Amino acid sequence: MKIYRFVVVLCLFFLSCEQKTKVEKEVEEIPVDIKVERFDKAFFETKPEDLGKLKKQYPFFFPAGTEDDVWLKKMQDPLWREVYTEVQKKYANFEPVRQEFNKLFQHVKYYFPKSKTPKVITLIGEMDYTSKAIYADSLVIVSLELYLGKEHKFYEFPNYLKQNFEEKQIMPDVVSSFAFRNIPAFPDKNLVSQMIFEGKQLYAKDLLLPDYTDAEKIGYLPEQIKWCQQNEAYMWRFFVESEMLYSEDPKLNTRFIAPAPFSKFYLEIDNDSPGRIGAWLGWQMVRSYMKNNSNVTLPELLKTNAKEIFEQSKYKPKK
Repeated sequence: MKIYRFVVVLCLFFLSCEQKTKVEKEVEEIPVDIKVERFDKAFFETKPEDLGKLKKQYPFFFPAGTEDDVWLKKMQDPLWREVYTEVQKKYANFEPVRQEFNKLFQHVKYYFPKSKTPKVITLIGEMDYTSKAIYADSLVIVSLELYLGKEHKFYEFPNYLKQNFEEKQIMPDVVSSFAFRNIPAFPDKNLVSQMIFEGKQLYAKDLLLPDYTDAEKIGYLPEQIKWCQQNEAYMWRFFVESEMLYSEDPKLNTRFIAPAPFSKFYLEIDNDSPGRIGAWLGWQMVRSYMKNNSNVTLPELLKTNAKEIFEQSKYKPKK
């Protein structure tokens, strides 16, 4: 009996690998050639007398009403020039990142055939960690000053934020922005709906970034993923027994969905838990739903009501 089960599992494994290979082969054949414009270099290497030309080329980076003196001072400011120098050290050769963009948008084209192939523009922004990478239909804008490596001297941020200031987080951040634009807003404000909203974004990374680890997709450390897997059943029981899933208490978002150093169960496990545990659980629900509804496409999933996903997921945490 054990041998029979082993053979069945082995067959299913090879069947899964064969299907993945078939999909990936089709993805690789999709022609995509991402163009990258280094606005960060153009800005800091432009001569003051040529500022007008730069503004005409990139009008969306120069808000109306802002005097030219503001931009000229920024170009010459020692601190900003130091940031520029550090960005150039890290990204003097942007080709490896451009190749990652090519792979990403081959997958986007496969699952969203009508999507446009965007142009990527890099810049040096204001250290706004809430807008590290923005997908905006025909443009992807990447703030390179926030991808210099978590140990960089510029970063005076908490560790739970800095751990995602790595080059490897550029693509997951772009997919988050892409998925967010493709998920309709639903009226339900309860916790489980918020969990599944986040879970949809993370499941999009499963398909669009198949070579990335779960830790890279959600922005956890590997040991944080392990903690989630080991405590999945316990956490789920906590949410169910506390009757939180259908609660619309806005504080639950802060406790379990928003970026934070840890999740707030108000129990001893808090200090060991990563933040955004509700997002991770929502991810597992969406994965379960897609496993039980294999005919559903990624665009259809993103548009499906959270209540329907939850009820049809038949989600049961691993023990």
